[in-house]
Amino acid sequence: TRADLTRANLTRANLTDADLTRANLTRADLTRANLTRANLTDANLTRADLTDADLTDADLTDANLTRADLTDADLTRANLTGASLTGANLTDAIVRLTAHMIAHIKTIP
Repeated sequence: TRADLTRANLTRANLTDADLTRANLTRADLTRANLTRANLTDANLTRADLTDADLTDADLTDANLTRADLTDADLTRANLTGASLTGANLTDAIVRLTAHMIAHIKTIP
């Protein structure tokens, strides 16, 4: 979609099944947002606030989550293939990976 949502206030937004492919969500406030099954492929979430967000089954393939705040976020079965999490805060985040994802991670040199 390439939507520009830089600094958008999306607190508690219901973005279930949203197509946010290549969206710019730099510094967006997604606190407590529902992003279940959202497509965030190639999205820029640099410094985004995803505190307590629900990212269950979300597709974050190649997403940029540099310095994002994922405190208490639920990343159950989220696809993080190729995602950048440099400097991200994952304090108390729920990360439950599928066997396929674990196998993929183990193949990364």
